[in-house]
Amino acid sequence: MINRLIKTEEDYTLALDRIESLMDAEAGTPEADELELLSTLAEMYEEKHYPMDPPDPVEAIKFRMGQLGLKQQDLIPFMGSRSKVSEVMNGKKPLTLSMMRGLNKGLGIPAEVLLHEPGAGFPDRYSDLEWNRFPVAEMVKRGWLIADSYSIGQNEELIRPFIDRAGGLAAVSAAFLRQGFSARMNAKADKYAVSTWCLRVLELANARALKQTYEKGMLNSAAMKEIARLSYFSNGPILAREYLEKQGIFLIVVSHLPKTYLDGAAMLLPNGSPVVGLTLRYDRLDNFWFSLLHELVHILKHLSKDKQIIVDDFDLRKVEGDGMDRVEQEADELASSSLIPKRYWERISAVDPISSEEVKAMAERLKIHPAIIAGRVRFERNNYRLLTRLVGQGKIRELFNGSSVVRA
Repeated sequence: MINRLIKTEEDYTLALDRIESLMDAEAGTPEADELELLSTLAEMYEEKHYPMDPPDPVEAIKFRMGQLGLKQQDLIPFMGSRSKVSEVMNGKKPLTLSMMRGLNKGLGIPAEVLLHEPGAGFPDRYSDLEWNRFPVAEMVKRGWLIADSYSIGQNEELIRPFIDRAGGLAAVSAAFLRQGFSARMNAKADKYAVSTWCLRVLELANARALKQTYEKGMLNSAAMKEIARLSYFSNGPILAREYLEKQGIFLIVVSHLPKTYLDGAAMLLPNGSPVVGLTLRYDRLDNFWFSLLHELVHILKHLSKDKQIIVDDFDLRKVEGDGMDRVEQEADELASSSLIPKRYWERISAVDPISSEEVKAMAERLKIHPAIIAGRVRFERNNYRLLTRLVGQGKIRELFNGSSVVRA
């Protein structure tokens, strides 16, 4: 009689032979007790050495349909449409996590069966996000996501790793996608599109390593003015990127997505490293330098653990008036004064009309690019027909495309 754990194949074979000989044992007899003990020991050995593969999810669905007397059309509420039901049930498309959750809740099919993984459960991080609102098609088009015909429609499965590569939603604050944004965002902007753009900037920053770690005090008013003076050089934006990296600050350029209306953003990575993200949606030097300095003020003055991201649509500067946010007002003022000191701006603003030659002369005196002065004159006077040839139209994207600056 075997009365110990079965550890070898020989013991297992002997146990099966003995079980077979005891199959007719009467209840309440020593033989029946031996049969129960041996059966339990054999099952334990089998579970360890001969584990059963989990059932195929589609076969499990069909089995449950048979139990409940359901037809394929009855699966539409859980899977989205008649065509999706047909594709999944015929093995042409995989179940998505969204479908699995619906089938689990509606038909009671265990998660581990639908996931085809013993003991597995559905991921609960980011569970309140609306996965179909992410611009997946555009992300695939740009190469941000790798998807084939098999994975199209699996938005949650594609987006979750993307969020993780960006550092998780904590990287853009706990309330980022759920409760809105800090600072200037167009009322027409789609928050999922804006979030996606920001996450892409953070993903690219996370993929890089800077030699210098940012420390408070590295960025100050003197450094801001020094960065502004880099505009004097034809490759000034690239020099600015290099300067910032030496201070432990990332400068990442990512073209804007539809429905974002963004010029830039200031952000913090989970490790506290600052990131400036720019879209270059207006391919002009004046816009680049103001956007850069504005976001640097946010890094200097406004970002914190409680406010890890500030996004900006500078078109709103034209309509904010007295309702301008205090944080944005401070960033505008410090950016403007870093680019053009107040005492010099007072002289420039008093000249009306102002000529290209006067702008160039003042720019040479300040050792900055004329586009900076021309851009501010156009904005302050709300006349965008002025000094058009001085704002550096078409210069920025060309410059960045030809450099090693991270952009996508």
